[in-house]
Amino acid sequence: MDASQNSSAATHTARAALLAAEAQINQVIVGKPEVVRLVLAALLANGHVLLEDLPGVGKTTLAHALAQSFALKFQRVQFTSDLLPADLTGVSIYRRDLERFEFIPGPLFTELLLADELNRGSPKTQSALLEAMAESQITVDGTTRPLNQPFFVIATQNPTEQAGTFVLPESQLDRFMLTLSIGYPDPAHERMLLAGTDRRAMVQALKPCVSKAELLTLQQNLKHIQASANLLDYVQRLIAATRTAPELRFGLSPRAGLALLNCARAVAFLNGRQFVLPEDVQHVFAAVAAHRLTVRDAGLNARAVATQILKKTAAI
Repeated sequence: MDASQNSSAATHTARAALLAAEAQINQVIVGKPEVVRLVLAALLANGHVLLEDLPGVGKTTLAHALAQSFALKFQRVQFTSDLLPADLTGVSIYRRDLERFEFIPGPLFTELLLADELNRGSPKTQSALLEAMAESQITVDGTTRPLNQPFFVIATQNPTEQAGTFVLPESQLDRFMLTLSIGYPDPAHERMLLAGTDRRAMVQALKPCVSKAELLTLQQNLKHIQASANLLDYVQRLIAATRTAPELRFGLSPRAGLALLNCARAVAFLNGRQFVLPEDVQHVFAAVAAHRLTVRDAGLNARAVATQILKKTAAI
């Protein structure tokens, strides 16, 4: 077997492992295969996910199931108005026996972080996540420390009209590759939840399908998923359309364009291809774009505007 055949076999094995992880997560988060696939795409593309939803629809369960399926260290932080940046990053304490300061790592030193109700934290505390999400490192007391790899953040956000919430600034929102909503289950799947096994017990029983080493390799190899010149033209047309749309004050940045392309690459790989199609870009566009767009009229919905832009922009 030559090198190309070895590479093809390894790719096939890696995708099979990913699909096995996806299948067992779908056994826990029933009736939401689209959400599960997009979260997996964000993980593959080395991005982060913001879940905008009401309490009790399975956000924490999804994060736990993902951590179990990929053998990732898991930490959950409940954001409140009195949470401090040091509560996330860690602190240096003086060790009298050693006559020096010793750094005690905070919950950011994990591999999958669930930032629960992120917009209940103060803007100062929210900003503690910026460096971590963008650079996979934190700086405390003038010392920069790398975070674990992989480092994946799933944050949840309450509706901003609820009491005690702070609006996430654009710089914070831009650190998230995707914004998703799980939503209520349909009646058939809700009946399965009511009549079935406790979800927490199911999560604990999940077996790792993909190792951390395999995940890091997949993340590195994602850049080899081909995107043709015509496909890049299509991505640029979509980005340009957001910048000229009369409903929008601001369109997508170049960083958003890279997020769109990388997420589309991940979807292409999950679909068994080594090249990106326009359908892959269309699959992720609204989830990548909506939270990055600023509407001119408060009565407009950014996701609806993104969907309209997608419909109006020619793929070829």
